[in-house]
Amino acid sequence: MAASGRPAWGRRATTACRWLFIPVALPVGAVSVIRAVPADWPLPAVQLVAFTPWFAVPAAAALLLAFLGRRRWQQAVAAALLGCQAFWLFPLDVREPAAEAAGARASLVAMSINAELGGADAAGIVALVREERVELLAVEEYTPQLARRLTAEGLDGLLPYRVAHARDGAGGTAIYSSYNLEDAGVLPGTQFTMSVARLNIGAGSLQVVAVHTLAPVGNGLHQWRSDLATVAGSDNGSGPLLLAGDFNATYDHREFRALLAGQGDGRSLVDVAGSLGSRLVPTWPMRGYSLPGITLDHLVTSPDIKGSGYSVHRIADTDHAAVVATLHIQVP
Repeated sequence: MAASGRPAWGRRATTACRWLFIPVALPVGAVSVIRAVPADWPLPAVQLVAFTPWFAVPAAAALLLAFLGRRRWQQAVAAALLGCQAFWLFPLDVREPAAEAAGARASLVAMSINAELGGADAAGIVALVREERVELLAVEEYTPQLARRLTAEGLDGLLPYRVAHARDGAGGTAIYSSYNLEDAGVLPGTQFTMSVARLNIGAGSLQVVAVHTLAPVGNGLHQWRSDLATVAGSDNGSGPLLLAGDFNATYDHREFRALLAGQGDGRSLVDVAGSLGSRLVPTWPMRGYSLPGITLDHLVTSPDIKGSGYSVHRIADTDHAAVVATLHIQVP
């Protein structure tokens, strides 16, 4: 028995907790700095911050170790880190759409799916469209082969209008609809083709962009930032807008939050999942990677659209999940 009255094993356990605290708390501290400081961080930092919600687990472990280790400075640091994680898990600036969305005069069910090089199960996509009564479908990584398989499975009968820019590999997108579509071209200067269409609904129209930004991997960081800025710039500030697709970005990326905040005097946009309390439901990876799930796929709208019924669905043979929501639109 030690002079302090504590057994030797207790002193050893306390010392071990003090040392363990450091490797547990350090990565939490690193991601907290990246998340908090609005800088153009290098590639590893951008990739790391995507997993911010998962760092709440080591933050809680660090706090436990700090109290078991009986070091006041460790307790203070751990409490601060856990407080930051809690704040980012439940941010104050994720909120419902603006009041002008009330009293919507039209609604439709929208869905987005990244088909992973066109290899997604076409029958599964069409079955989900049928089951959820989808009226607007955005497809990323849309290839000519996938287009033929979707037609063979009966998608054209469900959603007869189409604006499509098929490409081999990851570069194509398409927009299908049960409402008449007008082809408005593609967004300029992006690595992947992002189809733009105007959908005639009710007495007005809805502008739709099938979003697919380059992932921030390899040499793609600058293009990823450029793609997100281009997507943000597609909002002309008036009329209903839907940005649907694979943004390759989470809410914890400064660049995605800037997109939602709007350009200069522009209006702010709304992430439907965030507004409905589903921001942390992962959409990637659904297969192929031993990584924690994160939310890369989004339905983002102008504030004159209110979302409901948001859901995430697995589709076979793709690493992304489909996202579905009902959009209630205040048509001008």
